[in-house]
Amino acid sequence: APHAASSAEGGSRVGRTDGRGSMVKIDTRTMEVAGTLNVGGLPTDVRLAPAGDVFYVANQGTRAGVSIVDGAAMKEVGFVKTGRGAHGLQVSRDTHFMYVSNRDAGSISVIDLAQRAVVATWPVGGSPDMFQLTPDGRQLWTSARYNANVIVVDTETGRVLKQIRAGAGAHGLTYFPNAGRFSTGHNGVYR
Repeated sequence: APHAASSAEGGSRVGRTDGRGSMVKIDTRTMEVAGTLNVGGLPTDVRLAPAGDVFYVANQGTRAGVSIVDGAAMKEVGFVKTGRGAHGLQVSRDTHFMYVSNRDAGSISVIDLAQRAVVATWPVGGSPDMFQLTPDGRQLWTSARYNANVIVVDTETGRVLKQIRAGAGAHGLTYFPNAGRFSTGHNGVYR
């Protein structure tokens, strides 16, 4: 699944299903379903926490936030309200924060991963979608799917630095070369 993430040891992948509010865990050794979980709403992007203990799942449906999922038990262990249309996720370079695109609200929420709470919300306008960080972590680039552009945001201040015309339907993007040794697939995410 393009919106999925591998467990820390690589033995499983947790991803979303289309339109059912469900998550699925796949055992990568047997290539079989190893568990399911209904988080409600409309789950989209999935990221493993830097500590490898939980997965964060953007939920752009009626829940408008981020589910925190124990992948081993396939259980929701928390939820962070961010904004309408929570869609894309990106972990900061220092691994202290997670950026969440609130596509329908035109904003980006910043979650402190230690507190599991929103510490800032940046009104960037448009329809922020999927993310990439510059290698130094100073700029957060987001496609704006319904506004035909890419928005570049300063990660210190949340200020919009630039809007770049990209054409209709700008959805994913990558910033290359980037930090990390291995691509985990969708949207050029490296680890």
